[in-house]
Amino acid sequence: MKLSINKSRSLWWTISGAIILAGIISMIISWQNPNIRAPLRPSLDFVGGTRLQFERDCTQPSNCDQPIDVNVVREVAKAQGLGDSSIQVVADKETRAENGILIRTKNLNRDQRTQLQNALSEKIGNFDQQKNQIDTVGPTLGRELFTSGMVALIVSFAGIVLYLTFRFQLDYAIFAIIALFHDVVITTGIFSILGLVLGIEVDSLFIVALLTITGFSVNDTVVIYDRIRETLKANPNRPIVEIVDDAVNQTLGRSINTSFTTLLTLFAIFLFGGETLKNFALALIVGFVAGAYSSIFIASTLLTWWRERTGQSILVASTEAMDTSADN
Repeated sequence: MKLSINKSRSLWWTISGAIILAGIISMIISWQNPNIRAPLRPSLDFVGGTRLQFERDCTQPSNCDQPIDVNVVREVAKAQGLGDSSIQVVADKETRAENGILIRTKNLNRDQRTQLQNALSEKIGNFDQQKNQIDTVGPTLGRELFTSGMVALIVSFAGIVLYLTFRFQLDYAIFAIIALFHDVVITTGIFSILGLVLGIEVDSLFIVALLTITGFSVNDTVVIYDRIRETLKANPNRPIVEIVDDAVNQTLGRSINTSFTTLLTLFAIFLFGGETLKNFALALIVGFVAGAYSSIFIASTLLTWWRERTGQSILVASTEAMDTSADN
């Protein structure tokens, strides 16, 4: 079955526009939220604070008989003036039993940490001191992480523009960057919504995920653009709509297979990779789906629309064909 991608391009653009608009609205609401004050809910990596992980000592009799109740932990934290802390029950790395708690909260001094630990021990059991972990992240380090991540993202975008301009033409590069921007905005928008609804935070790995998404997305886009360029050279007088539709259909199977196999791995990481990698895998899942969508339905249709509007399809293709003949 042959898909007419450009026939329904208004639909594809509307779907993307609606998702992007929802994300932007969520980011504005998140920014106005006094508990967040940012487009996305930031983790300790960016705002600074204390991360505490306590695991119960199951070698003590009856210490681990009862499961940990998050509500009890939250009540203890609230009594300590830490009611806005992020609290999770975590599994032991060796036994996989959920005998630990992870708390992300504001900066605590030594006395405050000791007081919190003692209060929790009274309610849920004694902790194994050798397995306890306490980390402190300062706001300065958080700003440096954010700045370096944004610089890396901007540099990658600039490098992609230069490469595609050299490899293809400037309009190819512009629409590829629009598709990449589409993927990044959709991913950040969905995480903003998840931050408001489910309290999901973004950390330094989220920046790594965005960089990975740009690389994956541009790879698919380059494959489609390369097929468009080859078809233009071979059939310079064909309408640009037919050329782009054919190019997308010829590469559709490859794009779907590549995306599907990659997503299988990401879902495995999301389900079994542990708390540290869960949000990272989720960001990649969202971004890779958006990247496959934008390569097929956004980058290609925008190029078609532009070539139709400027009347470049036949002229540019004929020029490229003559240049190729002259080279031979």
